[in-house]
Order: sequence, then C-alpha cells, then structure tokens
Amino acid sequence: MKSGNQDKAEGKFHQAKGKIKEVAGKIIDKPELEIEGKTEHSAGKMQDKVGDLKKAVDK
Repeated sequence: MKSGNQDKAEGKFHQAKGKIKEVAGKIIDKPELEIEGKTEHSAGKMQDKVGDLKKAVDK
C-alpha cells in the first residue's frame, strides 16, 4: 500500500498533467483531449485527498 505522502505527490502530478492536457485540448480544439485532461485532473484531486486521509489515519 502506498504511503499518504506518495499518494499526495502522485495526485499533484496527475492534477498538473491533467490541467496541461485540458489546456492543450482547448488550444488545438480537441474536445476529447480536454475531457481526458479534466478527468485526470479530477482523479488527481481524489488521489491527493486519499493521501490526506491516509496521513490522518496514521497519526
């Protein structure tokens, strides 16, 4: 099982990666890339929150 810190770091990475895809999709007019970016950004937020919960439980 991943540690809370690892989940938080991976979540932040996916948020950033998703935001880049989202903006790129808008710029090059590719709605599917924009949607993929929004989805990855949201998944990253959830993973970040999981990391917060794991850290809280470990205390």
